[in-house]
Amino acid sequence: MKQLSLLAFAAMMACSPAQPPQQQRLIALDPGHFHASLVMQHMYPGIDSVAQVLAPEGPEVEQYLAVVDRYNQRPEQPTHWQMEVHKGPDYLQRLAGQPAGSIVVIAGNNRLKSSYIRSSVRAGMHVLSDKPMAIDPAGFDSLKAAFAEAAEKKVQLYDMMTERYEIMSILQQEITHMPAVFGELEKGSPGNPAVVRESVHHFKKNVAGKLLVRPVWYMDVNQQGEGIVDVTTHMVDLIQWTCFPEQVLDYTKDIVIDSARRWPTAMTMQQFADITGQPAAQSDSVLQVYANGAFSYRLRGVNARVSVTWAYEGGGDTHFALTRGTRADVLLQNGELYVHTKQPDSTALQPLLQKYPGLALERIDKGWRIVVPDDYKKGHEASFAKVMEAFLRYVKEGKQPAWEVPNTLAKYYTTTEALKLARNEQ
Repeated sequence: MKQLSLLAFAAMMACSPAQPPQQQRLIALDPGHFHASLVMQHMYPGIDSVAQVLAPEGPEVEQYLAVVDRYNQRPEQPTHWQMEVHKGPDYLQRLAGQPAGSIVVIAGNNRLKSSYIRSSVRAGMHVLSDKPMAIDPAGFDSLKAAFAEAAEKKVQLYDMMTERYEIMSILQQEITHMPAVFGELEKGSPGNPAVVRESVHHFKKNVAGKLLVRPVWYMDVNQQGEGIVDVTTHMVDLIQWTCFPEQVLDYTKDIVIDSARRWPTAMTMQQFADITGQPAAQSDSVLQVYANGAFSYRLRGVNARVSVTWAYEGGGDTHFALTRGTRADVLLQNGELYVHTKQPDSTALQPLLQKYPGLALERIDKGWRIVVPDDYKKGHEASFAKVMEAFLRYVKEGKQPAWEVPNTLAKYYTTTEALKLARNEQ
């Protein structure tokens, strides 16, 4: 049987939409990243326990199925997913037979993601997509079109922004909008930005106690995307979400990219083989993976800097965040949250402690450390269920908050424009 092209598939689906199911069905489309399986950690009301898996043959789909099976077999709160699996070159044709109103989960090869999103939306399906939804300016243009088509089809297209559900992110946003504590957001300057977000990651890492096997394409920036448009998606999202919560941003007016740069991580072929499980070839050669990037920009006149670095291996991922206000600075460093302030007492912070029982304050030279109990620290993997719950609520209500779509476009405009500038500078 001849394989359909993505555009031909989309056109066929647009002409003959199916009726939505009584219970909505999840469809994992070419699940090549472990985030696709993290969505399956829990069962969800109104979602059929029978899920479709449509993918080409390959190790990625096998890893996905193995993880879902572990969730089904775990002793505590096991899931009961029944996976209907089709593996083969006609997986897009199989997608064409699924009902409109189904929910497509996309987490995998980022080069294909734009096309997968467009095809699913045109078919009248809701889409929950892992980041990044766009890895270059062409992908950004495709994303704009996808959101316009989603509005026409009355389906929801949503980005997996898990970091918003981390307690440290929530507290930073809360403190930033406590005028008695923080004052007003500084404007800063390119040399001394008011907002800084930095993170360090590692190609070789363990997830759920096992070595994470990376797809071969993960080290190909033409498929995965460069670091400057990948992990930075979360950081730009948090800057917008923290500094201008629930406000509609206009990427044509509110964003100016001032400078940007990119640089590679060197990886030997043996290291490549170790994390992909594929035999090493040309063992004396070295890959140069452009996984690192940094850029400075202005968001509504506020100077911000974002940086991401990927080492081959090391300790756990690290995150640094600074937001400067006229009364205090909010700092996240080495997993600890601080409020640097000259105010002599903690009166202004008491409402925060009342809102989040168990939080405490520890006096430090520069102000206060916010002591956060472990019960609040659910971890990155637990955030996927929160994202899914929010997305399903938007599907049920038939709409997202007014700021979500324009701010998603603002986010991807920022990252893709930064990439364009960084490439032009070299």
